[in-house]
Amino acid sequence: MTNQPYEPYEGYDPYQQQQPQPPAQPQWGYEEQQYATQQWQGQTWETQTHAPVQAAAAPQGAAPETAYPAPQSYERPYVAEQQQAYPAPPQRPQAPTPTPAPASASAESAGQGYGPATLAGNARITDAQRARLEGRSPIIEPGMQPALLTALLGLLLAVAAPISSYALVVPLVILQAVTAAGWFRLNGMWPARQGIALAFLGGVTADVAVLVAGRDQAPAAILGPLGIWVLLTLVLQLRSHADPDTRMYGLMATVASSALAIIATGYLGADPDAVSVGAAAVAVAVLARALPLPTPASVAVSLLAAAGAGIAVGGMTGLGTKGALIGASAAVCALVGHRAASYDYPSRFVHFTAGVALPLTAAAPVVWILH
Repeated sequence: MTNQPYEPYEGYDPYQQQQPQPPAQPQWGYEEQQYATQQWQGQTWETQTHAPVQAAAAPQGAAPETAYPAPQSYERPYVAEQQQAYPAPPQRPQAPTPTPAPASASAESAGQGYGPATLAGNARITDAQRARLEGRSPIIEPGMQPALLTALLGLLLAVAAPISSYALVVPLVILQAVTAAGWFRLNGMWPARQGIALAFLGGVTADVAVLVAGRDQAPAAILGPLGIWVLLTLVLQLRSHADPDTRMYGLMATVASSALAIIATGYLGADPDAVSVGAAAVAVAVLARALPLPTPASVAVSLLAAAGAGIAVGGMTGLGTKGALIGASAAVCALVGHRAASYDYPSRFVHFTAGVALPLTAAAPVVWILH
């Protein structure tokens, strides 16, 4: 044994394999430089001749003095070096909050189709809502595809009417179902299964009443279910626990949808020849309205085409020139229904329900009255 102080071998450093080398640090104070030199260069203090100075205990409840900090621990530089060599794990980044698309992006998304209009949870607004925000007209016309479906359904009505009343019921029930669903969605109320089912049931009830009573008793068979369904809807809405504004809004939507579905029964109560003329005129008018023309020109072309279709079909059925009057009148009502399906909450679902059904449904009373 020797009394000489221990000196580490210069060629071997035991900390070199166990401790990572610290990166270059900024200039420290005088005391920190001394601590770093003691820690990493192997120098020691003579602790026997330099006793550590103990800090005076502060009285309980007194505020700590900031002007004279307490002596630092000998291990502080080493802990600081370890914290810098091994930084704490980074926190997981938070998911960005989705924000609605700005109004200026409407031109880029114009060709992406229509998005669903929901009450919550969907950041994408409909094209009609974006048009309102931009100061444009919220009217968006259904287009050619819904017009083709309207024409197909109108041709089915025109062909089935001369066959029998029971054959006419098949496309009529389809028309009433699409009308009930489309009107609720047009008013922004979805899902509304109870209201749609109630309106559709009213239309079917009117169909059964006309089939049982016959065409001669069609006015009473149609107006009777209409009054009953208005009263039934009123009673059901009064039993609702929603707030008054919601109940009133639901009442109006259900009454209007039921009335439209029941009024469509007018095709079943009208003369079969008048049904063929009116349905064919609506089919031609809607197709002409979907052509890429200015609105005034498109409306004029639609009315002229419907009058021509009325004359053509009227000549085949025996109505003669009266078919022109029925065709033109049915076309006017069809254009009103087409306009209604283009307003408020238009979307692809609205266009393929209300946009298909409302032109034919709106023309039913005219066909029934003028037959």
